Amino acid sequence: MSHDTLTRSVVFAVTLAALFVGHSVGDHIAQTDHQAARKSGTGAAAWRALAGHLIGYHVTVTAVLLLTAAALRLPLSPLGVCVGLAFSAATHGLLDRRWPVRALLRATRSPEFAETTSPISGMYAADQSLHHLALLGTALLIAAL
Repeated sequence: MSHDTLTRSVVFAVTLAALFVGHSVGDHIAQTDHQAARKSGTGAAAWRALAGHLIGYHVTVTAVLLLTAAALRLPLSPLGVCVGLAFSAATHGLLDRRWPVRALLRATRSPEFAETTSPISGMYAADQSLHHLALLGTALLIAAL
């Protein structure tokens, strides 16, 4: 394995770990009740709530990522970070509109799972799974560029 491949692999692994922590804090602590309740609705208020959530979420994710990178002297490229975070913002915003999650569950013949609330919320579980998939893509972009 070349030194460059090893470095990219380490950048990917550390970036993914930092993104998961930042995601958890950004989605579950930084997000306000107002944003969570309105971000998938219709009208200007919904778009403002979504924008507010995306800003708070990505400030949190960026802080966790950059603090982790600084502590470990991780060689992140500005281009990789910018492209990765742009991908994150686009995918996170799309998923948080909720209709894409419902559409995917219908396409995979699991529409009832979207309506499940006990013992878990099906929509929440599917939403988080898709966010995790997007975080994988974000980490790959950051490590590759």
